[in-house]
Amino acid sequence: MPQANRQIVLDQLPQGKLAADHFRLIEGEIPQPAEGEALIRTRYVSLDAANRAWMQGATYRSALDAGQVMAGGALGEVVDSRDPSLKPGDLVWGDVGWQEYASLPARRLSKLPAMEPLTHLLSVYGVAGLTAYFGLLECGRPKPGETVVVSAAAGAVGSIVGQIAKIRGCRAIGIAGGEEKGRWLTDELGFDAAVDYKAGDFKKRLREAVPNGIDVYFDNVGGAVFEACLFGMNTFGRIACCGAVSQYDQAAPQHGPRGVPGLIVTKRLSVRGFIVSDFADRNDQALADLQSWVQSGQLKVQEDVIDGLENLPSALVGLLAGENRGKRMVKV
Repeated sequence: MPQANRQIVLDQLPQGKLAADHFRLIEGEIPQPAEGEALIRTRYVSLDAANRAWMQGATYRSALDAGQVMAGGALGEVVDSRDPSLKPGDLVWGDVGWQEYASLPARRLSKLPAMEPLTHLLSVYGVAGLTAYFGLLECGRPKPGETVVVSAAAGAVGSIVGQIAKIRGCRAIGIAGGEEKGRWLTDELGFDAAVDYKAGDFKKRLREAVPNGIDVYFDNVGGAVFEACLFGMNTFGRIACCGAVSQYDQAAPQHGPRGVPGLIVTKRLSVRGFIVSDFADRNDQALADLQSWVQSGQLKVQEDVIDGLENLPSALVGLLAGENRGKRMVKV
């Protein structure tokens, strides 16, 4: 075992856009597990837009402060355990943070099955896949023949949402940045259409892509894209609010959509925010469905794996800029 624990700390809280130099690589001691804890060696760190939101204040977790080891979910391997529920060699998921080793209470770790590739445990069978599954099917409640629109459609969650919509007999429209991502969504993942939000005539293109309106909107970005989709909703439409990445990486959030209360009332819209842990008691059924769809070829998995703990800062900055296709993670 190495003598030092490499860690990436949040050196300073960003006041505007996040940059790699807001982080610092340090070396600390490898912790020893206390009673009820396990020592984890990190294998893969998950990168998510929410990482940036934690720097802005408390959300569903405590806010991050300068000087702390950067928080983040990770897949790790148990090296030593002082809890009977875990043994060396077990694979676990937890809030391990951006470091090579961490000691955590066993009750805060989720034991994972051994499978190949391991990366699927972070993507389609991890938070991304479960978020897409529950956000669409439980919050969006799509019916066959309806039109489903998803923003950040080329990302970890959005790329799965659109495919599940197709599996459920819906028309799937993806919003993504650039023609290349749009072609990937339609040609490889089977979306019915893709709309480039970076194009100058975005709102016009969106209206053309949804001539019969939007029945379900799965929102990952907030801001102007949310506003455009909101005004395209059909009566009794459903909006699943998963994230607001367009608002995270700036000094202050933009204004919200105008005229919202009246629009929600007149169109009788349902707007629901959620996080994936809301549905944890039903994970088994979700995973069974996801595995069945992957095995049948109905659901394609796209992963973006970057090597090296030291590359975590630039990898997160790149994710916020929309560099990735599918689930981005870092192999430690």
